[in-house]
Amino acid sequence: MRIQRVLTMEVRTETDAYGEIEIPAGSYWGPQTERSRALFAIGDEYLPVDVIHCFGAQKAAAARANCVLGKLPEHIATAIISASEEVRDGRFDDQFPLPIWQTGSGTQTNMNANEVIANRANEYLGQPIGKRAPVHPNDHVNLGQSSNDTFPTIMHLCALRAVFGMLAPATKRLVSALSTRSTEFRDHIKLGMTHLQDALPITLGNEFQTWELQIKAAWDAIEFHALSLRELPQGGTASGSGVNGSPQFAQIVCEDLSSFAGVPLCPSAVPSQQMAAHDAFAGLCGALNMLATAILKTCNDIRLLTSSLAGPPSILLPDEGLSSSAMPSKRNATVCEAVIQACFRVIGNSAAVVAASGAGTLQLNTCKPLILNETINSIRLLADAQCVLATGCIEGLQADRDRLRLSLETSPVLGTVLAPVLGYDVAARLIRDATVSGRPIREVVEQSGLMDAAAFDEHLGKVLDPDRLNGKASALSV
Repeated sequence: MRIQRVLTMEVRTETDAYGEIEIPAGSYWGPQTERSRALFAIGDEYLPVDVIHCFGAQKAAAARANCVLGKLPEHIATAIISASEEVRDGRFDDQFPLPIWQTGSGTQTNMNANEVIANRANEYLGQPIGKRAPVHPNDHVNLGQSSNDTFPTIMHLCALRAVFGMLAPATKRLVSALSTRSTEFRDHIKLGMTHLQDALPITLGNEFQTWELQIKAAWDAIEFHALSLRELPQGGTASGSGVNGSPQFAQIVCEDLSSFAGVPLCPSAVPSQQMAAHDAFAGLCGALNMLATAILKTCNDIRLLTSSLAGPPSILLPDEGLSSSAMPSKRNATVCEAVIQACFRVIGNSAAVVAASGAGTLQLNTCKPLILNETINSIRLLADAQCVLATGCIEGLQADRDRLRLSLETSPVLGTVLAPVLGYDVAARLIRDATVSGRPIREVVEQSGLMDAAAFDEHLGKVLDPDRLNGKASALSV
């Protein structure tokens, strides 16, 4: 829950087009926000704080554009810009008391921003809070705008900042950790597993590389969908009609906001597209799902590889200083379990976004606050989860190359390696004999007289060459 300033019992009476209303005296919001605060009393979840900061940046850009276009007097524009930049910089975070669950166009949060900025701008001009003049929340702060185009613009800004400012560095950190371990373990030959049973040999490095490539592929998909959000609907006003707007307004705003967003922005050729539907968010959440499932695969594999279900574990968990409440010094895959739960939440968020994206009707999708909140929540969870997984698990995993090799050399799966040389039936019989007697496979093969120890070792060495297993050499015949 966002922490609010403690409001005194003192109130001020403010009047707008809908009559008088009492508002906490120290608040910067106005009548529309106060009525909404009472009406939309649903839960205790607030939109992410960056939504507020994005509103500050957007209102400042709009005021600059309106000043350039001659729509706002310079002194009014200057006051609005100064107030908006304070909102952008987080000075008024506690002046946004509305929950996520409000009008689906986000109108109440847009009006909340208009009122806070108008009151602060009036302070700059020597007027008291609540006077609504000389700066008016609608006539000046919201000039040339509508919630229909402003809120989806904020959605795009928030998502772009979260993906490239938060998720990208975290994904890079996890990929780097996996790549480092892949290189470190490239010579650690071990049993593969299919159907949770022994399978042909691979390297431990290859397992880490597989996880790394999954994460990279997911990031490519995320980046693709995120970049489609660079197109903003600002300037479409209500319904995408552009009524009460200026033709140059959108371009000026987009150029102004590009540095804040961290990527170049441009006006939408058809603004109504980003008002009536949010397919880009459905696609982005699908890509976030792809990342979540890749991370799930990684975590579940680590849990299996660090377990002792089939004898000594392939890798050892780092000692993070945590233990069982009943079993001293017992190490559990705690980081993996925490990350798995976060990934499940991301998958659930995606389901909500897809449903909400499909709920658009005619010229407006009216589930915008939900879509924005769940998308940003998913990005934050995946960013944090990847950093925790990298630093709290991947970077501290340990492996014993000799123990991995020993497990391989006593596995019945070596029958697959021997079959092309000795024949399928002979190889099957020798492996069965070794399994029943408990003797090493190398010993059973040598005693059969079909292959001496030197030939066995030479053949196994070719098959188990790390370059071959890592796919970095031309195939050798078995």
